Amino acid sequence: MFMLLADATTTPPPNDFWHSGAMGYMIQGGIFMWPILFMAILGAAVVIERFRALRMLATNGHALRAEVFELLQEDKVEQAIALCARSRGPVPAILAVGLHRYEVLRKLDYDPVRIEEAVVKAMDDYSPHITAALESHLPVLATIANVAPMVGSVGTVVGMVVLFQDLVNDLDKPGFNIIRSAASGIKLKLIVTVWGLIVGIPAYIFFNYFSAVVNRFILEAEETASQLIEALTLRLSMASRAADGAARPALNPAPKTGGS
Repeated sequence: MFMLLADATTTPPPNDFWHSGAMGYMIQGGIFMWPILFMAILGAAVVIERFRALRMLATNGHALRAEVFELLQEDKVEQAIALCARSRGPVPAILAVGLHRYEVLRKLDYDPVRIEEAVVKAMDDYSPHITAALESHLPVLATIANVAPMVGSVGTVVGMVVLFQDLVNDLDKPGFNIIRSAASGIKLKLIVTVWGLIVGIPAYIFFNYFSAVVNRFILEAEETASQLIEALTLRLSMASRAADGAARPALNPAPKTGGS
């Protein structure tokens, strides 16, 4: 029984949770620690979301382009559009837009030059939508990378001002050790700056990483658009030549030969 009482006396009170570990640093750091904590949670959520989203969009663009262009050579444009609709990523999206506009204008019997111009314009108009979808939430990471260290610095500066004011007020107290009090106070106030950097530096690293991934996707989509324009230009040119060749015999009928 005495052992149980001894264990009970040595067990830390529940209130120690608020004054030890990470929560203790949060309380000691002051009010500026809470915005930093919020930015840390928000940044972690954005990183997880971007990892999942960009991983789902990472398809084999070269294989898809080859298959789509093969269907285009076989004049199976609708099947190529359906293939792009079943795939994810910027490459099938830009292909689907260009092929859809090409198929619609071809059925309406538009001039080949106007078809090519309309396809180029359709893909150019859709490109900002692809860029916006890929860069979604990245400005949040950029803001956290810039703001978190600044909030930490402001919290430290404000804490230092309050600390020195308290030191001035306590100078007349007997037995007051200004060096020890100043050192312990400065240590606590620098915690805010440390946590601001701990949150801001990873946010900056992930922002640069995701920006590089997005740029790679955009370059691949632009390359795909250029290849599609070349393929459609060649196809329209061949169709135009075939139509001209079929029209010439009708315009120039063969001379009739008669017996004498």
